Amino acid sequence: MEVLAIGNALVDVLATVTDEQLAELGIVKNSYELVDEETADRLYDAMPPAVEISGGAAANTTVGVVSLGGTAGFIGRVRDDQLGAVFRHDLRAAGVRYETPPARTGPATGRALTFITPDAHRTFRTYVGAANRLGPEDIDEGAIAEADVVYLEGYLWDPPAAKDALRKAIGIARGGGRRVALTLSDPLWVTNWGHEFRELLDNGRIDVLFANEVEVTTLFPGTLEAAVERVRSVCPLAAVTRSEHGSIVVSDGETHEIKAARVGDVVDTTGAGDLYAAGFLYGLTHGADLARCAELGSLCAAEVISHVGGRPEQSLAELVGAGS
Repeated sequence: MEVLAIGNALVDVLATVTDEQLAELGIVKNSYELVDEETADRLYDAMPPAVEISGGAAANTTVGVVSLGGTAGFIGRVRDDQLGAVFRHDLRAAGVRYETPPARTGPATGRALTFITPDAHRTFRTYVGAANRLGPEDIDEGAIAEADVVYLEGYLWDPPAAKDALRKAIGIARGGGRRVALTLSDPLWVTNWGHEFRELLDNGRIDVLFANEVEVTTLFPGTLEAAVERVRSVCPLAAVTRSEHGSIVVSDGETHEIKAARVGDVVDTTGAGDLYAAGFLYGLTHGADLARCAELGSLCAAEVISHVGGRPEQSLAELVGAGS
């Protein structure tokens, strides 16, 4: 397969709400917070009618790769409960290889409650649940050996066992001559674990880095220009996304500034970075030049922000002409 992603296996629960409804729930707009199962159940009961679909950042990326015509797999943990069954079904139905056995004990399947206001801003309350119990025993060495790129979700870099799992995957991939990609996921994760992310980069463990503008300047404080140059010195290839300002792609001897793809109405920015990574990795594993990789990423991101949900609603292969 071309891309094997390892990340949090979550079911997205997306609902459109007003600013007033957020205030009534006591939730600060645009905030992100991890919650326990009891709080997640309470907020779910209070949400207006919602869309439920298997999600998780890295899993969204694999769906995007397959929609482009590529091949992808996913490693992530769910529980043997109703939401776990939803996650497994959705991912496999999309054409993604997913063979991680569901846990029979422990926390319930994780879910991301996403409150979307009319201005397309997102507010998250996430119960990670079983996803955080991923461990080294869940890493499929055979799948890593088959993958061109092993894509790691920064959100999973938190529990010690999950870190050990990701480190194991990095070791197997690099030992087999496979490329390792990392997405920083969120500025909070960079604040908490930036020293360890920098260590991975300094030690040459990461071949491709994905970050947005805030994440990269949190990792390397200062101006965007200085942070990009710092990334260039420690990573063979990096893509820095800048929302409506497009993206910057840097490698050892190249710099490309790519405009954002045009989109009509921005409905929901859930999955924009995930689908950018899907387009970029599809291009990378199919021999496209770096500018084209970024263009594919921008096109895929534009599709996903035009509707509710973090996964494409139309064939990305048809959208970008990838099948021609």
